Amino acid sequence: MSEQLKFIVEQLNKEPFKRSYNLISFDSLEPLQLLQVANDVLSEINPQHKLDIREETADMTAVRMMNELRVLKYKPNEDPSTFRQGLVSGYKPVIYPILVWLFQKMPELKKRAYLARFLVKIEVPPEIIQDDQVADTYAQYAEMVNQFKELHKVSETLKTSGFSTNEIRRDITQMEEEKEQILKRIERLKKRVETVQNHEKMLEIARNFRKEQDREMALAQQKQDQKNQALHADQRLYRLTQQLKDIKQSTVGASAEGLIKKLEEENKVNAYLCQDKLLKEIDAKRKACQDLERVVNEPAMGQSDLDEINSQIKTINSDVNGLIEKRMMRNDPIDDKMSLFRQQASIISRKKEAAAENLRESKDELAACRQEAAEKREGVKGVQGEEVLKGDEFKRYVNKLRGKSTIYKKKRQELAELRAEHGVLSRTEEILRQRDEGLQKQLAHLEAKKGVSGYHDTQEELEKVSAIKSELDDMKGRTLEDMSEMVKKLNMTISVKKADLAPVIKELRPLRQRSQEIETSYNEKKSAYDTLAAGLESNRSKLEQEVRAYREECSQEESRFHYLNCMRRVIAMQQQRVSDEMKAYTSSDPTEKKKAFRDQYTRKIQEQENLGKSLRDKQKSIKESHGPSMKQMKMWKDFQTLMECKRDCHLNIGQADSSKMIRDEANQEDRLIL
Repeated sequence: MSEQLKFIVEQLNKEPFKRSYNLISFDSLEPLQLLQVANDVLSEINPQHKLDIREETADMTAVRMMNELRVLKYKPNEDPSTFRQGLVSGYKPVIYPILVWLFQKMPELKKRAYLARFLVKIEVPPEIIQDDQVADTYAQYAEMVNQFKELHKVSETLKTSGFSTNEIRRDITQMEEEKEQILKRIERLKKRVETVQNHEKMLEIARNFRKEQDREMALAQQKQDQKNQALHADQRLYRLTQQLKDIKQSTVGASAEGLIKKLEEENKVNAYLCQDKLLKEIDAKRKACQDLERVVNEPAMGQSDLDEINSQIKTINSDVNGLIEKRMMRNDPIDDKMSLFRQQASIISRKKEAAAENLRESKDELAACRQEAAEKREGVKGVQGEEVLKGDEFKRYVNKLRGKSTIYKKKRQELAELRAEHGVLSRTEEILRQRDEGLQKQLAHLEAKKGVSGYHDTQEELEKVSAIKSELDDMKGRTLEDMSEMVKKLNMTISVKKADLAPVIKELRPLRQRSQEIETSYNEKKSAYDTLAAGLESNRSKLEQEVRAYREECSQEESRFHYLNCMRRVIAMQQQRVSDEMKAYTSSDPTEKKKAFRDQYTRKIQEQENLGKSLRDKQKSIKESHGPSMKQMKMWKDFQTLMECKRDCHLNIGQADSSKMIRDEANQEDRLIL
């Protein structure tokens, strides 16, 4: 911690902060002042954070600083809740590592903060990005972000390429020399062309040809741009038609009543989510927060308090169990029906909540899938330069590729013809070169025969040397003239500057002496001030420690006072309950006497004894009638089996072919003969 503190103080005393802190003064800063220092360091990295933190709430400051640290990719050593709490309260073990990390990586973080302003994409909700205009705008925005990335990379490569001004000047001079040589060559070529007939007309034709070539290239580029625009327009048209088809298919067989019914169902679902589910969740969160706040605000509890609370919980649970038993003994049929309805209502409400939760999860999953699809679409577009083709667009793209393949075959055939022609021309060049060598040999033989061998070569070399010499003479002349003019300008500039600086130097000499005197006095006073400040700081730190100890002692005594006061109230309540019980028990009034706990418990014991007696009698009667009842039940099962056998026999005989029905004519009765 001491090393961190020393490093932070050194960095704050440097440019651009100039705080003039020492270890004691910085360590004794209040949490709000320490947060202001951290905010100033962040504002040096990102100027958007340059403000006074007293003008905003602590939560807003914490959220703003946490977002900036998240952009800068700071990884805290604590868990998120502890880190956020420490950042809100200005806790030193949380703030000091942040300051050390910021000072160690200041240039890198400045660059990262600058890039984050342009590269952190704006989050657009999925239901808004479905609009075509918004989607096109967002695509343009993503494309501009990619362009910024490319330009930044180019800028960084240029910055780190290592080009120096001397090399650039050398290249400029070299290009100027090459330019002069090219101009001289052009002049020589002009002189040669002037001897040709109709040279002006031929130059005009060549100039017009060059203009037409440039115009053809511009038209080809314009044609390609228009093709790209037409392709994008076709893609957008296909997308819109596909959306129109989807809408028409969704509305096939739908009537106005069906649409209204569907909208009413959606409205009911949304109303349930907004009015019931979300309100319940908000109430639950609020209740949990209130419970936590109540727990935090309550003083510390001892073991006796916990034992008392546990005893109260046990008594309340016993009372609840007694009420439940009493309710079960009552056996009210109306309550049974209501309990059935309540159970059904609770089951329906749970199903409703589960359906709402599934709906919310499905919506979240749909939004995540749409976002992922949009990101993948953007990624494919960034790799290929175009959107993914589907359906008719892919067919058109295939047809376009077929057309290009035919063009490619034609061009390849033309290239083969050009290569064949190039072979013929190269062979012709070789033959002409051989003829030229033969003519050169004949010329050399004639020169040797005439006694002037080497005359042609010498003449060409002399012409080359004379041309080079004239160029060098021109360059030397210009260089000497430029150097003389530069020397004159420099001498004049130096004399003017000397004349301007002479009165300033005269005024500066006494000021320099005075500055030295003031600096010596300043150093003496500064040393005295530092010693005095160190003594005062040590005294103040001692006083602060004493005050802190007294405050802690005061808080302990105050908590002990509250604890004793609560214990006194609890004992008073217990004494009051005991006195009330004694009054009710010793009172002559029967109504008051019934309120006594002894009478109540006596009545409950009597009721339980009566209930047990009735249950024992019932058990005895059941045991006595158990044997005959089992015998009767067995006989009944045998009888039931016998009747089932008779029924099966009757059904089987009715289906047989041998069954006959004979009518007795004497007594006019129908009989079934088995």
